Amino acid sequence: MEADTLGATAAHEILLLTSALAIGLLIGLERGWHTREAPEGQRFAGVRSYGLLGLLGGILGLLSRTLGMDLLGWGFVGVSIAATTVYYLRRRQSGDTGITSLVAALLTFALGAGAVLGHLPTAAAAGVIAAVVLGMKAEIHAWVQRLEARELRAVLQLLVLSVVILPVLPDRGFGPWQALNPYEIWWMVVLIAGISFVGYFAMKVAGARRGLVLTALFAGLVSSTALTLNYARMAQNQPRLSPWLAAGVLLACGTMFPRVLLVATVVNAAMFDVLWIPMALMSVVTYGAAALFYMGHLDSRVDADSEVRNPLELRSALLFGALLAVIALLGAGLKVTFGEAGVLTLAAVSGVMDVDAINLTLSRMSLEGLPMHTAALGVVLAAASNNVVKGLLALFVGGSGLGLRVFPVLLLSGGAGLLGVWLA
Repeated sequence: MEADTLGATAAHEILLLTSALAIGLLIGLERGWHTREAPEGQRFAGVRSYGLLGLLGGILGLLSRTLGMDLLGWGFVGVSIAATTVYYLRRRQSGDTGITSLVAALLTFALGAGAVLGHLPTAAAAGVIAAVVLGMKAEIHAWVQRLEARELRAVLQLLVLSVVILPVLPDRGFGPWQALNPYEIWWMVVLIAGISFVGYFAMKVAGARRGLVLTALFAGLVSSTALTLNYARMAQNQPRLSPWLAAGVLLACGTMFPRVLLVATVVNAAMFDVLWIPMALMSVVTYGAAALFYMGHLDSRVDADSEVRNPLELRSALLFGALLAVIALLGAGLKVTFGEAGVLTLAAVSGVMDVDAINLTLSRMSLEGLPMHTAALGVVLAAASNNVVKGLLALFVGGSGLGLRVFPVLLLSGGAGLLGVWLA
């Protein structure tokens, strides 16, 4: 029995060391291909050298389990000194001042050690990512050269909003009726800013028409309301884009309905039978109008670069966050006034701000005695009231060019949904 245990342990250690070697060989393969035309003896390191560095990191990591982590630390110091010395000598010969290969060598050693210290999946994934990044030198340099100062500022601002501020905000209710959740409100600010950022680059790369449609399609899976506000701001500043912005808003709004049906069905499969007709009718109306607006202006041409000015609509995102806070307070007040018994009133009021929350609530309630037809009607009412809000945003923020195209369609879509509930 003890021999079997020792054999299993040895086999596991060999597997880990083999993985460390494979990580080094992968990075070495990319580095070797990159320097394949360099004369023999002038390369910093080849495929075998990187493979052995990964294996060395794995062996020292394995030994450090019993001899202490100081061994691994001193091993890394030794490898760093040796690699830096080789880099310095090669630099004197070739004049190349790049340190990518030196950093890749140290990373290979570290990943080899991580592979045997209980982080094999992470080390393997990092090795693959490192090889990909190393192999994209030309593409990355081209991206950097094309990056404008305003675009770089937009990237940094978006990172501050999402990585620095968002995680530290409390995720709980404050204020009257505990209606104000700082985390959720700021998340919507990040969402608005992110959509404008993605839309900017989509238009820059794919052109005005295709970029607007692609952004709307993907944003509709997250928040059609956020997309509507962003496009309304764009219509205000660039009215010539209004037909395509209207198509994008309706495309995003239409994408909301299949999402609502999917969420309700996951919670209660029986909801599909009473919701698929109204959701299908609402989707057909909005998608059909979006296609008409898009196809009706294919002959028009707009230079995306001349139309798109701001990579990050930060001001509109902050204004939307304030608007969301006001709506949350109003919605909570109406709930208290009418009481939880008014399910349909609650659905219509909740839909003003968000459809997913009331959709989940009613779908769960349908499992606990709420009549299926009432639950379906509540979900459709929420979607219809959400349509009204987005239509008003398009009209009053985006102007008549956008609003007169979007608002009637969303009203018709809501009416079609209510008709669908009656038919179901």
